[in-house]
Amino acid sequence: MLNIVLIAGQNDETAKLSRELKNSGFHCSIVDSEDAMEYAAKHIINVLLIEFTGSPEIEALCRYFHNEKNLPVIAIIPLEKLDSLGDDIDDFIISPHITKEIEKRITRLTKKESDASAGQIRTAGIVIDPEKYEVYVDGKLVSLTFKEYELLKFLTSHPGRVFTRDTLLNQVWSEDYFGGDRTVDVHIRRLRSKIEDASHIYIETVRNIGYRFIKR
Repeated sequence: MLNIVLIAGQNDETAKLSRELKNSGFHCSIVDSEDAMEYAAKHIINVLLIEFTGSPEIEALCRYFHNEKNLPVIAIIPLEKLDSLGDDIDDFIISPHITKEIEKRITRLTKKESDASAGQIRTAGIVIDPEKYEVYVDGKLVSLTFKEYELLKFLTSHPGRVFTRDTLLNQVWSEDYFGGDRTVDVHIRRLRSKIEDASHIYIETVRNIGYRFIKR
């Protein structure tokens, strides 16, 4: 079930829209704009549906969800505000809205997202795009060297499994590498510095053995 967050004022119209979306099989939560970021930090969201007023606060939320959270954003917008739409809006519908039309836009956008993400590795807030050699952590692009990228990709492909340094050398650097297993330690340290912080720990050191990507 898709989780749709509707950022709007609490009124009869938004309550009706939420009920109609739920009746069509969507999960819809109504959230005030000042609570939106806190809600996003605690819940998995698939689509942002927002009443677009053109205010700096709403524009900032659209940028945050589109760029930082990497989520599709659909705006419900009055005709007179249409010229103020920015690049952070993936789709829009003119108010007064028709719920069935909103459902079609949601379905189309999420299908596009699903098609685009085919082949990607997604785990615990990390997205690895093998086609672009890109890594995102919580929606933010992280700059990795090629070996750091290959090391992360290998570990995330086998969550929970412990690998010795020799195995990682063979899998990531190939069998003809003669740099020694200290190379693995250095790359793990650099990789951790780029993807981890106090609230995001992904790679575990298994004493006297090697490393593993923590299974969530």
